[in-house]
Amino acid sequence: MVLSEKDGDGRSPSRCLSFFGKAAGLLLFFCLLLPRHALFAQAGGSAEGDNLSVHLALIGPGDELYFWWGHLGLVVEDHLTGQSLFYDWGVFSFENENFFLDFAFGRLIYMTAVSKAEITYRVYTQTNRDVILFTLNLPPEKKQAIAHFAANNVLPENRDYEYHHFRDNCSTRIRDILDMATDGQFKERYGNAPGYFTLRQHVRRHTWFNPFFDWILNFWMGQVIDTPMTVWDDMFLPAELAKRANNFRFTDADGNERPLISSIQVINEAVGRPAVLDTPRLQWPRQLLASVLFSSVLLLLCCLCGNKKGFRVFSGLVHSFLALFFGAAGLMLFFLTLFTNHDYTFENINILFVNPLYFVALPCGIILAFTKNVKKRATSLRVLRIFWAYVFISGLVTIVLRFFPAFYQQNQVTQAMVLPLALVMVYVTTRAMQREGSAA
Repeated sequence: MVLSEKDGDGRSPSRCLSFFGKAAGLLLFFCLLLPRHALFAQAGGSAEGDNLSVHLALIGPGDELYFWWGHLGLVVEDHLTGQSLFYDWGVFSFENENFFLDFAFGRLIYMTAVSKAEITYRVYTQTNRDVILFTLNLPPEKKQAIAHFAANNVLPENRDYEYHHFRDNCSTRIRDILDMATDGQFKERYGNAPGYFTLRQHVRRHTWFNPFFDWILNFWMGQVIDTPMTVWDDMFLPAELAKRANNFRFTDADGNERPLISSIQVINEAVGRPAVLDTPRLQWPRQLLASVLFSSVLLLLCCLCGNKKGFRVFSGLVHSFLALFFGAAGLMLFFLTLFTNHDYTFENINILFVNPLYFVALPCGIILAFTKNVKKRATSLRVLRIFWAYVFISGLVTIVLRFFPAFYQQNQVTQAMVLPLALVMVYVTTRAMQREGSAA
């Protein structure tokens, strides 16, 4: 199965062994030694370009997680032949050899592909995605150069590239093409212009409607994505690139100023999809409220029913559930941080208080809930109290560290979620230890 989206890539087929194939390969080798701008500039003249239209194809978010950030393609339409091609720098296949293993370790090899534009529009329309075309207002020679450049990119020798979620994807590739088509004016305008949000905030603008993924992605991402960005960096998002292109004006070779986008055509408008927020929500107060409410219920049950066996079983299961949930999240964070190339998870202070140590509490909670042996329950309670005290103190340490310039990770959501729970679990285990002692 081959997927076309914001993410993508593929594999190179075999080389041609004929004489002419080798000669073409040698010519291509020397062409690849040229800078990208040089190759772009040498492509074609204006004669063919007069018959071309070039469009940015903005595709809205989709159902799957990896489609939530939208997609961008480049459409080259030849009015003489009637052919309209959709160039896509975001193609990947689950069937590629070692795809899941490579993905897990951050080795993301995606590819550039080309398809008939009408068929591509139909697929996105059928899956309830926005499809919007932005027509580029470029001189004929620049349109011809883009057509040659895109066609060169889908050759087996050139189509594969090492994908990065934020720095090299379907959107940044087309952003760079626009910069080359405007002779560097696009980057000159946006390269140092300050952006409005950090990478974390951009991500959360798109994940707000799903509480679990909103939290878990926020939890796994380290402080490297909390640094200020430029507008140029913002354009890793397809919608941001389309917006900036629509507001951009450039000077052509004749000295005339012209808008980059001449017209916008809405081919399909999605129905019933969650909106992408203009600004990210302030999530930590909501997370704190939810955590305090759950902790308060647990505290109330402890005060009212703490002497009953039913509460002991319930509290033990709560210990185990929290240990399993946060332990799994912490184990994945430990793996991502230390063993993969997913650099956006690096420098993550959450590892101090949410990590694989949670699995220590998992069997202790089960023992507390189901064993009849008083000594084993007492031992489990001691371990649990020490563990939750460690979690609470470590979480407080991460708050204090925020006062130092070297620590700037925006992890308030995780702190708000974990600290009230940890504090109440310390109290619950302390009360249970007192009851077990008096019973003995």
